[in-house]
Amino acid sequence: MTSETSSAQYILQQYTAASGGQKLQNSIRNAYAMGKVKMLASEYETATKVVRNRNASRTAESGGFVLWQMMPDMWYVELAVGGSKVHAGCNGKLVWRHTPWLGAHAAKGPVRPLRRALQGLDPRTTASMFADARCIGEKKVDGEDCFILKLCADPQTLKARSEGPAEIIRHVLFGYFSQRTGLLVHIEDSHLTRIQSNGGDAVYWETTINSFLHDYRPVEGIMIAHSGRSVVTLFRFGEMAMSHTKTRMEEAWTIEEVAFNVPGLSIDCFIPPADIRCGSISETCELTHGERGKSMAAMAAHRAKVAAMEKVHNLGVDNIVWKVEV
Repeated sequence: MTSETSSAQYILQQYTAASGGQKLQNSIRNAYAMGKVKMLASEYETATKVVRNRNASRTAESGGFVLWQMMPDMWYVELAVGGSKVHAGCNGKLVWRHTPWLGAHAAKGPVRPLRRALQGLDPRTTASMFADARCIGEKKVDGEDCFILKLCADPQTLKARSEGPAEIIRHVLFGYFSQRTGLLVHIEDSHLTRIQSNGGDAVYWETTINSFLHDYRPVEGIMIAHSGRSVVTLFRFGEMAMSHTKTRMEEAWTIEEVAFNVPGLSIDCFIPPADIRCGSISETCELTHGERGKSMAAMAAHRAKVAAMEKVHNLGVDNIVWKVEV
């Protein structure tokens, strides 16, 4: 074992202890979280111009999300911003998402956790995800001295998640853990994808999500980040000079409610939609008739819960299309 790996394991042990401890975390069978999201700014840049849109607090587009999780690998999330609702889920075998512009479709490759859950809501999954990371140094983040853990997706995973003309070249995750508290305070998630169209020049997309986690407070003994912000940057460049574009969006979120071991939550709540598509647009994943019925009933029940929560919390929303990964 290298010193980088042993240092990383020590940092993760400290993180697990600071987050509530292994025993308490292992007692959690399922979890629920509800929060609010606000778009703070967006910016679009080409080689010749920059268009900025910084929202005043009165006009900032806002909405909310609801997240359900069940151990080991099941999750479901709904995000409503403006007139659009995005939902996504994982039944332990298949990751899917449903958007107004693409319908329901499955993600290729191995099951993976939801990014929003890693933003200070699920310390056990976060620790297990960084289990193979290396400690690459130290850095100050928001005035906090932090250890940096680096995790790179292996070539087999990248290949499994690539599809058709889109090849994922690199996926790197950095976690910044406070030396003072042991808690995760910053995540940087970066993908590089190469898209080769028939006979055309290759185009590269680099997607970077920087998340800052704040306001850690205990919920039933587990330390949860109750607020934070994310900056999403989409950088597109090709073989041609002066052809790049860069889109930058910033969101802030707050967590309103968290509960663990919610009675009555079952695996039926995580069944994918009946009309889900796998891979190419023409392929459809077949669910059995029984699964279809359960899927529709479970989704209807969840939507009713989400609608009720949105009414209760009066989530003011504006008419925008939300195209960032939930």
